[in-house]
Amino acid sequence: MIKIGLIKEGKVPSDSRVALIPAQCKWIMQHFKDINIVVESSNTRCFSDEEYKRAGIAVVNDISDCDILMGIKEVPKDALVPNKTYLFFSHTRKKQPYNQALFHTMMDKKITLIDYECLEHEDGQRVIGFGFFAGVVGAHNGMMCYGNRTGLYKLGRVYEEKDYRSLIHQYFGLKLPNVKIVVTGSGRVAHGILEVMNLMGITEVEPDEYLEKKFTYPVYVQLKGPDLFTHKHLKTYQREHFHANPSDYRSRFLPYAHCSDILMNGIFWTEDMPRLFELSDIDEHFAIQTISDITDDAHGSIPINLGDQTIEDPVYGVDRKNFTKTAPYLPGSIDVIAVGNLPNELPCDASRYFGEQLIKHVLPDLLGSGNDMVERATILKQGQLTNHFNYLADYAAH
Repeated sequence: MIKIGLIKEGKVPSDSRVALIPAQCKWIMQHFKDINIVVESSNTRCFSDEEYKRAGIAVVNDISDCDILMGIKEVPKDALVPNKTYLFFSHTRKKQPYNQALFHTMMDKKITLIDYECLEHEDGQRVIGFGFFAGVVGAHNGMMCYGNRTGLYKLGRVYEEKDYRSLIHQYFGLKLPNVKIVVTGSGRVAHGILEVMNLMGITEVEPDEYLEKKFTYPVYVQLKGPDLFTHKHLKTYQREHFHANPSDYRSRFLPYAHCSDILMNGIFWTEDMPRLFELSDIDEHFAIQTISDITDDAHGSIPINLGDQTIEDPVYGVDRKNFTKTAPYLPGSIDVIAVGNLPNELPCDASRYFGEQLIKHVLPDLLGSGNDMVERATILKQGQLTNHFNYLADYAAH
């Protein structure tokens, strides 16, 4: 018998998402007789303790007898149970300095860490994540922010809606100006953005049309890898080569910055990749007024991402001349939305979607009856770095 515990989220600000919703826990226990699931009591989770109890799932205060512990965000250091297997988003694979102490604690406590972000298909595509709902919320917030700046329309907050279905009702009859929106990326985040663009009745156009024409109705363009980057010398784009040698490439984004009102950024970014634009590119020709940086890397692909805001207060301004943080919606600023836990605005829908992917793609492998996907996503095994993550050796050094 394998005992799985759904842990109470301890990170501040608190997160109300969960890896498996009550109905999914019930289904797993009915179909996998060698699995027992318990839930650590929480008064902040989007599904209540009572909802789990009604589904026949035990709610407990002590999960230390579980074999596998599943969370969402980073687990506080003092809450880590030694010698356990954990699944959560650790935000350590890029050597994030703010989580190095957490990483060292996991090593000291001989923890096995399986990071959701590292669960990938053979071709490197992510298996599981909240990206779609991050895209939905980020796109809504970007459109809301532009409406607030211009006063041309009004959108309410996502987290005030009961669920995704209720949110969509905000878009019925919404009259938008002839705004131009550039969307970057091709993964789950971008799919979420496009969902909102289409629900709002915004028309997709091709890149050459977007750059050359003026429109009397709202339009968006989606830019993928070949549209965004080109080899510095060969003037070509080859996906595998780009990801292996990103510093050989430069950004092709700037022409879009000169004719767009809103940027919805959904691209994956690492420090050796070119930024979409540089600070020096923000001049009188830089037309973008609102940036929703959904992938949210501070000083990353969007150099004026100056750090995270909260769900309750998601927008700040950046002065166009000295690039300091200002109040939003000022004449001389660009508005930036940068929030690290966007899916938490639709926690029930996001958790349901996440759990479906977990059951379909990860659970069999976690139980030892699938391929080696879980092994490839295991950063630490009993506190030791695995071979797949040897590049973290300097990060792991005490």
